[in-house]
Amino acid sequence: MRIRILFFGILKDVVGRTQDELEMPEDSSVADVLAYYELQFPSLRESLSSIALAVNQQYAGRQVKLKAGDEIALLPPVSGGAPGLE
Repeated sequence: MRIRILFFGILKDVVGRTQDELEMPEDSSVADVLAYYELQFPSLRESLSSIALAVNQQYAGRQVKLKAGDEIALLPPVSGGAPGLE
């Protein structure tokens, strides 16, 4: 099955693109997608433990099973805004 992956923030710099398409076996999960990218980009390993995940624009966990055409977004943590702004 074909799925689409979106990379945001520093993750897009690490993989060198803002999006990708993968052909994954049926019954794959978000965890399988993350494992694939860890193998392709070992420097992602430390970032993947703290990212938020979304499947089809809904926050999701690593255990979520995927379907053909799903879109997975990998969202790194963001820190607060500028100090002194209230």
